[in-house]
Amino acid sequence: MLKNIETILLDECSLVKDRPIIVGVSGGPDSLCLMEVLRQAGYPLIAAYFDHQLRPDSGLDGRMVEKTATRLMLPCVIDGADVRGYAEERKISIEEAARNLRYRFMFDLARRQRAQAVAVGHTADDQVETILMHFLRGSGLAGLKGMSYRSIIKTFDPDIPIVRPLLDLWREETVIFCAVNGLRPHYDSSNDSLNFQRNRIRHLLIPSLETYNPKFREAILRMSQSLKGDHAFVMETLENAWRETVIGLDEEIVTFDAERLSDLSLGLQRNLVKHAMQTLRPGVDITFSILDRAVHLINSTTQSSRADLKASLTMFRESNRIYICTSDAELPFNLWPQMRADESSLTISIPKQVALAGGWKLTCERWRLPALAKEQAERNEDQFQVWLDADELPEQLELRVRRQGDHFSPLGMDGHSQKLSDFFVNEKVPQRAREHWPLLCAGDEIIWVPGYRPAHRHRLKDSTRSVVYFSMMRPLEKVSPNETPRP
Repeated sequence: MLKNIETILLDECSLVKDRPIIVGVSGGPDSLCLMEVLRQAGYPLIAAYFDHQLRPDSGLDGRMVEKTATRLMLPCVIDGADVRGYAEERKISIEEAARNLRYRFMFDLARRQRAQAVAVGHTADDQVETILMHFLRGSGLAGLKGMSYRSIIKTFDPDIPIVRPLLDLWREETVIFCAVNGLRPHYDSSNDSLNFQRNRIRHLLIPSLETYNPKFREAILRMSQSLKGDHAFVMETLENAWRETVIGLDEEIVTFDAERLSDLSLGLQRNLVKHAMQTLRPGVDITFSILDRAVHLINSTTQSSRADLKASLTMFRESNRIYICTSDAELPFNLWPQMRADESSLTISIPKQVALAGGWKLTCERWRLPALAKEQAERNEDQFQVWLDADELPEQLELRVRRQGDHFSPLGMDGHSQKLSDFFVNEKVPQRAREHWPLLCAGDEIIWVPGYRPAHRHRLKDSTRSVVYFSMMRPLEKVSPNETPRP
């Protein structure tokens, strides 16, 4: 057995023998087996015991672990907390509270000791029970594949891994190993309590299922091992899709290219949303209904769709971008031209260049060849540049934000006007960008809405003799590496 586990320690857990390992020891056969296996394999260890204070005699377990570690010449660190009180304060289950406090203790110790990993004694039995718990919750592939030999739990530490070398061993094997090596496990009476879901699965559900298949546990374990390969393939596909669709990433916002995202399969869309949510909120539990809501938004024809997800995360679409962000995220405005907050209007003389918010710039100049301008205008597909008939335009123009009662006569409406607010709605101008959207005006008349259309009256005509050209230039986009999904 030791030879097989040494291979797992090296190849699957990626452990080295020149840095310490924090090994979680409860005093039961699984954790004592793990500690002795690692010690015999020559790894430097620090035994860590956490007292959950759920039983009056729980302190005895800590003293037994300390005594065993001392006999084996291993350092031992003991800590504890009121798990029940912690659970009641945060309104979570005792199981979740115990796990959170225990792992926090071990990873804090790992950081202080510069340990390479935290090792825990999860066995094949724990793997089966965990998979069944995930199944009952309606988990997807990631949950049904079960635990891995080595993984990162970002909630506790983004760099130090947790390793589970005993995942191929059954609980009975660890009991035998302890007996052969002179270790005396202590059996926690709380493991028999049916108040905990894992215990009900262990003592009630699994024995019942074994009446249908006597080798049920082995079947679940084989399924887990098979799904690990499928999950690796999915993660590789997801990583490629993440690189192709994510165009912005920081601690508060994940930004997707809406068109590229909508072109993907529904399964990939769900997985990308799930990874984005877990990137912003590590450890968040995400149900299928949440992902289904997100996929509906992705494929909706409504450009201003919005959906509340979970854990104060919101998803919404603006133009060709889809955002998943925290409730307090400062969303970018440099996607569109915007007037500065302290400048509601600017005087524009020709030629001139003026700087706007977010790195945008407006430039203007006169063209002396109307025929060339008309040719360029007919071929132009960039709505942030325009050629206008200058014959009826004043020498000075104004670039300003919208005002109450503004009307606009856009190109194509044959001189008919509409409320500017209606034009913004019809053209799907992002709502939060409307307040400071720059409008090029001649007196009270709007002659161009940059990014959309010029006024019908000032279009180039066959009779045009004087042309003025305007261009709204975007800021150069900064390219930053995207974080890719981790298995």
